[in-house]
Amino acid sequence: MHFHPALDVANMDRFGIWEEAGAIVAVVHYEWHLGEAFFQFHPAFRHLRVEMLDYAEVNLHGISRRDGRPYLCAYANDNDPEFLALLQSRGYTREPEETRPMYGFDIPDPFPPAPLAAGFRLTSLAEECDWAKVHRVLWRGFDHGDDVPMTDEELESRRRMFDTPKARRDLKIAVVAPDGNFVAFCGMFYEPNGKFAYVEPVATDPAYRRLGLGKSAVLEGIRRCGALGATVAYVGSDQPFYQAIGFCKVHNTECWVKYLA
Repeated sequence: MHFHPALDVANMDRFGIWEEAGAIVAVVHYEWHLGEAFFQFHPAFRHLRVEMLDYAEVNLHGISRRDGRPYLCAYANDNDPEFLALLQSRGYTREPEETRPMYGFDIPDPFPPAPLAAGFRLTSLAEECDWAKVHRVLWRGFDHGDDVPMTDEELESRRRMFDTPKARRDLKIAVVAPDGNFVAFCGMFYEPNGKFAYVEPVATDPAYRRLGLGKSAVLEGIRRCGALGATVAYVGSDQPFYQAIGFCKVHNTECWVKYLA
């Protein structure tokens, strides 16, 4: 999130951080811009949720473009009924269309070989780092069209998203077509403290879909994270593509909205 080009960096000093004995125990922040609030807290500090919500309403609210009123979209997991009850008691209303699913995949050990269509091969950005190829497959894979802009700004934006301080190029997996282009891509992040992997983003060139290439890239990324010690992989999506691989629902993160004036 911190390195996405859409992030509002001007207001990040409004993020709230709670500490005890020099350790961070809770954080409230937006993901893209003011008007959003995401609540992260150690399980032993759930009692901070009221204080965190108070802080978010004052410091992270946005201004509606429609009528100029301050508002807040507070995100809470549907497996946290106490937090949901708090939001309802404070006058928040759920926005179903803004729900964000979280799915998990238990990583087996040993990990079975990932199938790959004949004529294609797997690589990573540690082996073959070509930002133009990355940009091309993501641009086309997210259905932005055939006219792929190859400006220095576009390529640097891709690099910043993947070369974050804790990222590893060997976990950014690409499927290479016989012509040398990347035609499927899986960005994978590994968090060693929690021993989990996170899948983001995944795309397949429209001309190469339904060949299992995206699945191969995802499974190879998960396999590599498992070899590093990950026991579970997460993805913020409930697409049938992920469910067919074996991802199962963990929770939904619901959006609750309130106008503050």
